[in-house]
Amino acid sequence: MRTLEEVQATLQIAKVKEEDLQPVTYCLSFGDNVSSDDYCLMELDDTLCKHIESGKSLIIRGDKDEHAILCSEDKTYDLKIADTSNLLLFVPGCKTPDQLPDSSTSQLMHAQIWGFSNSYWELRRQRPRLKKLKKLLMENPYDGPAVGMQEETPGEKYTIDDLLERIQASREEIETHLQNIHACEIDGFWRILDFDYEMKLLGHVTQLVDSESWSFSKVPLTVCLEELGSLEPKAMIEHCLNCYGRCYTSEDGLVMYALDEDKVCRATAQLLLQNAVKFNLSEFQEVWQQSVPEGMSTRLDQLRGLALLDRSSRPETISLLRVEDLPEDTLERFNSLFSLREKWTQDDIEPYIQDLCGEKQTTGALLTKHARSSVQNGIKVYNSRRPVAT
Repeated sequence: MRTLEEVQATLQIAKVKEEDLQPVTYCLSFGDNVSSDDYCLMELDDTLCKHIESGKSLIIRGDKDEHAILCSEDKTYDLKIADTSNLLLFVPGCKTPDQLPDSSTSQLMHAQIWGFSNSYWELRRQRPRLKKLKKLLMENPYDGPAVGMQEETPGEKYTIDDLLERIQASREEIETHLQNIHACEIDGFWRILDFDYEMKLLGHVTQLVDSESWSFSKVPLTVCLEELGSLEPKAMIEHCLNCYGRCYTSEDGLVMYALDEDKVCRATAQLLLQNAVKFNLSEFQEVWQQSVPEGMSTRLDQLRGLALLDRSSRPETISLLRVEDLPEDTLERFNSLFSLREKWTQDDIEPYIQDLCGEKQTTGALLTKHARSSVQNGIKVYNSRRPVAT
């Protein structure tokens, strides 16, 4: 161990004035069996620091074949190792100048190094990886209760804890996405409804609204459950209302639903488009309007991120292209889109890249980075910056 006199002698040799330094000098020594493998360091921003200090957890998620990510309760972060040319020392009990008492007397303090590292984990906010969630649930979609002696279709089922183990996203992001894909919890397991069954439930509701001459904005929950409970489980009827409507309480205390015209029309369009490669646009619009409940109006802007229009063909056509069926990776997404169509207008491509935008990022910035713009017949279009395999 060094003495204070040895430290002062070293300063004189180095021609460093003692008065220019802090009065306290730390003498560091390595503890027994110190290794760089004993500790991993992680750089946290103020938000995550407060998260940890309040007693909450950060969880690292990912299967063996996936790049690890870190999750708080509501956000997802990418984990990357950052190297540093300076050796980082882990010294418990070592105090910074602002933690030391005021003193003008030179002091020597000893501290032991518990660990060291020349790298640390760096965190960056990233989009949650949720595509796998629907893929897992689609292994065993729910198509209604078993009838009579019929057994339910065998298949894997997942609780919320199972999904938290498998999906690289925070709990809040997973729960939000479960709502977005119209999944529901049945007997403790999260299930996604078979689309035909979901449309069957919606059909029951809209037919009841029509037969009772209700307004689409005033659908009473209790009456729906009473009237349709003999056809389907009441929980499924209520789930359908939650998926395609907004719940509110009327002035007289009744639980009511306002059906969302855009959601109903969009689902009807998907039902029509899923069985055809391409549809004559004008014929589709006619059939689509005839298929939705009377009193609802169809519009092509209801199909953003669901269907792709080809205005250049004769006759004009429409085909199913759901954004959730496209790759999650940004480069793969653009490659997939440009393999489907060589040139895109911003209005056409925007619904298919909107979900790729990070915080404070715009679709215009994404296009600038991953596509090349040009003007064709007076219209700005985008094509790939690199050759695309077709």
